[in-house]
Amino acid sequence: MMTKYTFTEKKDTRSGFGVGLHALGKMNSKVVALCADLTGSMKMGDFKKEFPDRFFQVGIAEANMMGLAAGMTISGKIPFTGTFANFSTGRVYDQIRQSIAYSGKNVKICASHAGLTLGEDGATHQILEDIGMMKMLPGMTVIVPCDHNQTKAATLALGDHEGPAYLRFGRPSWPVFTADRPFVIGKADKMIGGSDVTIFACGHLVWNAVEAEALLSAKGISVELINLHTIKPLDVEAILASVEKTRCAVTCEEHQINGGLGDAVAQVISRFNPSPLEMVAVNDSFGESGTPTELLNKYGLGPENIVAAVEKVLRRKK
Repeated sequence: MMTKYTFTEKKDTRSGFGVGLHALGKMNSKVVALCADLTGSMKMGDFKKEFPDRFFQVGIAEANMMGLAAGMTISGKIPFTGTFANFSTGRVYDQIRQSIAYSGKNVKICASHAGLTLGEDGATHQILEDIGMMKMLPGMTVIVPCDHNQTKAATLALGDHEGPAYLRFGRPSWPVFTADRPFVIGKADKMIGGSDVTIFACGHLVWNAVEAEALLSAKGISVELINLHTIKPLDVEAILASVEKTRCAVTCEEHQINGGLGDAVAQVISRFNPSPLEMVAVNDSFGESGTPTELLNKYGLGPENIVAAVEKVLRRKK
């Protein structure tokens, strides 16, 4: 199977965050980092080593971390908080809503170990609801980059972004394939042009969509692949332009089928250009322990599942 994108290495997206945060610390003295006892797992060690006066280890006290971060913005600091996605959202949703989102504080909530690909740690840590939770907060920007390079680029972009933001990334080593591609918050990246069907994907599933496109191309199906790395604000123009051409779409995400990327795209399509839509996502279920690839396949998020969704939506297209 020959894909239109190749990779020479695999790196975890959390390391892209670590590299980006360190670089951002060199560029902007207002950037500070807070971590909830997971410095190594969050790859925040380089920032801590070079900027010890701007690094705050708050311990296993995530709610307190969000309150501290909100307060730091009042003096002009740009805080980046770091912990697992489950603890960055589910455990501290009240603090985010009341202390950060409600008053539009310039806090960057950086969340690793999201989705099923956290793997062996199991269902209690594999949060699959966080995109929905965060995108429903007024004024909250939500970004889900697809590889190490894009996670670094997103981290750097957040340094110049004003307002609260949620950056979601992961634990496993994953193909690095977006070298030199531009990254702009709120602007979708059309990675492959096509005419029969549009695949909208985010996070780790962008690579699975790349592999699915190769399988579909071998069957004579022309796929337009769009990386919707920013879930909010959503690039409505890019979505509508693509669906106007292909007249059907599939969304792919490592998240519950309710509340995530699929719902966001469905709202746009149903309002402005009703077209057949299929969603590749976790179907109202918690996860379990296993390797990342095993779990993606078991819960219907593998390349073959994307192929099946495309074939189904094509049968529905008039």
